[in-house]
Amino acid sequence: MAQTLLAFLLVNSSAKGPNLVFRWPPNPETTSRLSRPLPHEDRLELDNPWRAANHNDSPQITVEASSEATATAAEDYQWKSPSVIRDRSRSFPRSGSLPTSAVNALPEEHFFDDDELAEDPTDEYHRIFDYSTQFLAGMLCPKTSLCHQKFDLVIDNLLFIGHPVCIEDGGHWRFKREKSSSGSRGRSSVNHESMDDIKSDTSIRAYSPTGKNESSWLHMFHFVLVLDLPDSSSSASGNMSKYFDTIYKQIAFTITAVLFQEQVLSNFVELECDALGSLEAECIAKGEPFSAFMSQALQISSIASATKALFDAVKSSTMAYITLNDIPLELQLPPFLDHLLHGEDEHELDFVDHQEDEDEARLWGCDLSFGWRLPSLAPWKSLLLLEGDQELDPYINLRGPHVRPDEREHAEGLIRFLETASVTLSFSDMANLLDWDLETQIYPTVRWLVHHRRAKVVDTVHLGLKTIFTIPPKFDAPLSTLSAEFKRDFPQPEIPPLPSLLASISEASSKQSDNHFFAVVVRSKELIPLYHEVVIWLLKRDMLFTLHLRIRIVATAELKARVRRAHERKLERSRGQRHQDRVGSSLRPRDQDPAFYEVNARRPGSALFPLSPRRVHRFSRRMPSAESESSRASETHFIHGGEDDEEAITDESDDENIAWGSPENTLCPSLISDPGTASPLERKWLAAMSEGKDEHIARRFEQINQYFDGKSTDDEILHRAEISRKQLREVLHHYDEYVGTVFFGRCTDLKQHEVTNLPAPSVMP
Repeated sequence: MAQTLLAFLLVNSSAKGPNLVFRWPPNPETTSRLSRPLPHEDRLELDNPWRAANHNDSPQITVEASSEATATAAEDYQWKSPSVIRDRSRSFPRSGSLPTSAVNALPEEHFFDDDELAEDPTDEYHRIFDYSTQFLAGMLCPKTSLCHQKFDLVIDNLLFIGHPVCIEDGGHWRFKREKSSSGSRGRSSVNHESMDDIKSDTSIRAYSPTGKNESSWLHMFHFVLVLDLPDSSSSASGNMSKYFDTIYKQIAFTITAVLFQEQVLSNFVELECDALGSLEAECIAKGEPFSAFMSQALQISSIASATKALFDAVKSSTMAYITLNDIPLELQLPPFLDHLLHGEDEHELDFVDHQEDEDEARLWGCDLSFGWRLPSLAPWKSLLLLEGDQELDPYINLRGPHVRPDEREHAEGLIRFLETASVTLSFSDMANLLDWDLETQIYPTVRWLVHHRRAKVVDTVHLGLKTIFTIPPKFDAPLSTLSAEFKRDFPQPEIPPLPSLLASISEASSKQSDNHFFAVVVRSKELIPLYHEVVIWLLKRDMLFTLHLRIRIVATAELKARVRRAHERKLERSRGQRHQDRVGSSLRPRDQDPAFYEVNARRPGSALFPLSPRRVHRFSRRMPSAESESSRASETHFIHGGEDDEEAITDESDDENIAWGSPENTLCPSLISDPGTASPLERKWLAAMSEGKDEHIARRFEQINQYFDGKSTDDEILHRAEISRKQLREVLHHYDEYVGTVFFGRCTDLKQHEVTNLPAPSVMP
């Protein structure tokens, strides 16, 4: 819910002045504020970082008085709006608070002076937030130069946000595209352009009501959001600028754009204001309470009923389905918008992916990149439809006769997608089945369904339910309520009660083997279809989270010691061989030097050829530079003809880039943090891990170990490496002494875990 939202107001202005036409809820109330901290005997309100850090240094204050005296003292600490504003707001004439038609309909006895105003039984009609409605309306109807742009006003602890629009010169409501001037604000220019783009200028004709004067009596209207302004000194103030800007863009601007369009096309807003004003005057004349007026207003006014529905949806954090002048609208605020005003809850950090990656934000788009906390939009993810085809199809009405021929192809494609989508199919699988492009067809469809809350992205569920699940720390509804719903939807005797089912899932997640859903709960292939429905039921209510397999490579102490010993032996052989070569070269003529034979064997017409066939092939491939290389080699050391010696020289040349004396070359076990960008020494360790392994296993390990970084999930590895789950299990089995496998939630990163925190290798499902 939007915690700060207090009310929606519709304000207009005419030749008779400003007027508050409608508001919802009827009697909104602000939260109480304190002018200074309240003293408490048993506890201290830590609403400020400084106060929380220094409260022990402050002497404790106690209030030793009776309960009545304590209540009176507490009232003294509450902040109240200045009485000067209240008295001044009461001095406005009552007649200006109604539109022209309503004022003319009022009898004279309904106009009161200031002395009678305090006893006025109709005061509820004309007061809101302890202010006169005309006072607020006057503040919320700005000058013409401030219209068609974002409007925000702070009065005491209230924030008013909107986008006022006004009539053009000459008394016509029409779209007018204005170029931004050098002195105008950038935001205002962009918003004005966006609103004018609803209809092209060529298709809009200024509305001039028949039977009336050319000039419309409605000069301006303003749909206003009233929000409670958080205390900026509080530790829970959060990112208020981004918070309020999101509410403005999603609600205030969108509603104003539609109302402005309909006012231009059909004088819709003026007619609605006239009807509401006349109804209010009639109810006041009859002496009816304000609640009676509000009840009737919801029946006769499209704006009134839409305002109520929108307010209820925003406060309940659901999608608002409203209609304005027969135009259906779907409006909502990001479900996690309120978390901008508070710190993150600890339990949410382990189960929610935060979109910090620019590529991920690009895939979701600007509408879904803020306040939604969506998982990654990746080819190995899946989609869970939140409504069945029978419920979804009537609203979208894709098969209806109203679908235009140019839209029918897109409608048929969406129907095919809805019929294909399943939690057991990844996005990549859906793209292959539909023959769709992943980036340009699958992802846009997914974004549309998620944005309209008809689907959500989940992890792919194994067809045989061999997926490891866990449960969240808390549920959105009481367990008793969920248990009753579960029993109603799954009365079959094979299905255990919901608490027992959740206990089994929770206990299984800590096991090292046989911890997937089928082994723990299902246990019978005949029950797989039924339990598929159970899993979907739980996923829709966010009662299940998939545990992912993350893999890290551990360079053990034994492995490091083996690599170091091999390097030291190689150095010793190289040094001894060089010493022998130097002694031998001083005792024999140059024409007996093996290097002399190698060099001259490649010269045209040379009869010397003491090389093996393999070395002949090697030097023939390097003909252009072989002679110069051999000359340089003969100056440093002699080359011998044995194949073992040749491999030792190659290995030694590879070792030149390894920093054997670096701090990482210790005999303590360590993680290879990123095998894909491993250092030369880490590559040496990775190569040593494959010694003695089958060739195809070693080759596959070399292919996929780049994903053993603790961040790539098993599903991602299978997709990127294009291998099967069985092949991945095979690699993990042969390299079990060097890999650590851990099951974690969606966003947990193993990068900061030490080797000692890695458990024994788990068995993949």
